[in-house]
Parts: sequence; structure tokens; C-alpha cells
Amino acid sequence: MPSDARAELAILCANGLDWRLAPSREMPDAPHARRAAVLVLFGALDRIPARADGPVAAELDVLLLRRAATLASHPGQIAFPGGRLEKTDSSPIAAAVREAVEETGLDASGLEPLGMLPDIAVPISRHIVTPVPAWWTKPSQVAAVDHAETVEVFRVPVADLLDPANRASTKHTIGRRTLRSPAFLVDGRLVWGFTAIVLSRMFDELGWAVPWDQRREIDPRVEERRRLV
Repeated sequence: MPSDARAELAILCANGLDWRLAPSREMPDAPHARRAAVLVLFGALDRIPARADGPVAAELDVLLLRRAATLASHPGQIAFPGGRLEKTDSSPIAAAVREAVEETGLDASGLEPLGMLPDIAVPISRHIVTPVPAWWTKPSQVAAVDHAETVEVFRVPVADLLDPANRASTKHTIGRRTLRSPAFLVDGRLVWGFTAIVLSRMFDELGWAVPWDQRREIDPRVEERRRLV
């Protein structure tokens, strides 16, 4: 049931987890990196009948968005709502909620932050990011508010992300570094990079993950070209 998922997410926030990042993703100058926070918002899709014949209920979902292709950082990628901490933000939780409201138009009174997960470095954009899991107590309409930053906002069933047929690994080269990480390909949308790393480790730690073929590789650049055709 979704309520069980909420409790499990709250426990995960309380216990924390090890991101198990490869040395290639470490950031030596982390103290000088910019701080950011993202909202990892789970809820229950009304359009999917309630059932639980897998590791999670069929109606359990997570909120994602696609960044504009014109952005300098992570252009065109699927991401969580979020952004940099501002001086007016009292905490990473406040920043994640504020950014989510600004990007998707959701009603903040209808969500419950469940805590924070350990910071994770994103070397390519020189950020230290705090994931903020949250629960949608009263879902509201969402849409891309500023198309210069976000081109679409959508909710993905977690069961679809967990489906072994929708899982793969990405392998790409940045400078002299070759990065390999988990990915999800659902309904023609490729979730990879930071977002996929966070979701994959959360699913593993929560005991939701289903065995999948990690040898299956997807080139994110090829998938992006295919999407634009």
C-alpha cells in the first residue's frame, strides 16, 4: 500500500544510506561547491487502480521533469524539481520545496517533507546536492511554469521504473573519465545521471528493486537524438 511506502521512505531518511559512488564521481574541492537541493516527491496516481502484485503498489509514483535543452547545465535531461539554495532558504528542505513550487506550480500545502538524505556530489556542474524525499498528502495540478527552464512535468509509476525491462546502464565519457551508472527507460523517456543514481540507490536500500541486467547499456546521446527525431 502507498501508506507503507511513505513509512519506508521516512525510515530511510532517518537511517540514511551510502550512495556507493565510484571514485570518478568524487569532487576534491567539495567545500567550495555550490549547494543545491532536490525534491524526491512520491504519491499515488489516481488514474491507476490500486493493487500490489509487485514490490510496490501499482499507484505509487514519483514526480519528475525535463529540463530545457537550452540550459547550460544538464540540458534536456530528466530531473527532480530543485535548484540552488538561496540566502532566504532556512534549510535544504525549504529550498527543495520552493524550487519545486517555482518549477511545477504544485501546492506546497499538500506535501509532507519526510527528511533529508546524505549529500551527493555532482562534479560535472560542481554542486553538492541534498535529496529531500517527500510525500504528496494532497496531490495538485503540475505543469512546466517557465519553459525557459522546464519543458514538461510528469508523474511516473514506480512499478514501471522497477520493471527489469525498463532498466539499463549508461556509459559515457567526460574528458578522460568514463562514467557508468544505472538508468531507466520508460515510455521513451531516459532517466540517467544524478536522478537515476538517486532513484536506483533508494530502491535498493528500500528493498523495492528487482534484479535486472546491468550488462544492458544505453548511450544517452543516441537516445536523446532518437527522442528528437
